[in-house]
Amino acid sequence: MKNVTDRTSNPFDMRPPCEHDCGAAPRRAVFGYGDANADFHLVGDHPGVHGGVETGVPFTGSVAGERLRPVLNEVGLVGDGDASGVAVADREFPPTPNLFASYLHMCCLPGDREPTAREYDDLEPFFDAELRAIAAHVLVPVGERATRHVLGTYAARESLVEARGMDALHADHVPGSGFLVVPVKQPSEWTGDDGERLTASLADLLESDYRQTADLSRFVATEDTYEVR
Repeated sequence: MKNVTDRTSNPFDMRPPCEHDCGAAPRRAVFGYGDANADFHLVGDHPGVHGGVETGVPFTGSVAGERLRPVLNEVGLVGDGDASGVAVADREFPPTPNLFASYLHMCCLPGDREPTAREYDDLEPFFDAELRAIAAHVLVPVGERATRHVLGTYAARESLVEARGMDALHADHVPGSGFLVVPVKQPSEWTGDDGERLTASLADLLESDYRQTADLSRFVATEDTYEVR
């Protein structure tokens, strides 16, 4: 089953109650960006920590984007751009043929401060609605907060963060409730072979049958295959 939209930025026209401008930009949020039919959903925290305040695109203009982009490029989830994850010509994230990226909290906040618990709660329905609309097969949460939320909400396995820690969970494959979760350690904290581990993990996944679908052909009065997410 495919989505009916081919819009790249904010494909479902989300309108969160954001109150603060993104610096000098004439907008107040860093909306979800990428392939609305993607199999992989990259989940970040908020613009102040993972970037996009200036560009309006998640994981740009930040250390997270600088370190994630070469990994995603090597495995074929983004196209070519500069080392910071921003395409030189149009100041946007490179093409994302099978990837969608969004934040738990998409609104910009003064001084790039961290959202309060209430502010995260206020934006959670928007994040959840978009995640379920994208219906990716693989969720890739970046950083501890995003990992806790994704494992707790979509896998009922948040306890893994305490039991194993982000160093051990980094680049692992964790089965969830209809999703496969690949936690990513905060890129600004990567050391040693953390980038190589993530590259190998995603490459192995892309070579496998990672899609989780249900065959409902028996309910259709034709000989066509009918599979849904």
